[in-house]
Amino acid sequence: MDILITENGLANLRDFMPRECAQVMTNNSAHASYRDELNDYFSNACKMGGQTPPLLQEALSWHARFKENGTMLKTNSCVV
Repeated sequence: MDILITENGLANLRDFMPRECAQVMTNNSAHASYRDELNDYFSNACKMGGQTPPLLQEALSWHARFKENGTMLKTNSCVV
């Protein structure tokens, strides 16, 4: 994928390594309500090492929160 376009912005991913792509996608295309949590996830994942380290339990917890609360945010604040 070279370019990601969402309703929140455009992320030009050409010439970036996977870790750099994650930061560009978060900062340019993710909804503002999720950016801090996505950046926290990214920082924690980078501590594991490797090219694209996953934190499976944390990643899956986002889905569980959505099923329980209707939002992936850790708080029950409304997505704008």
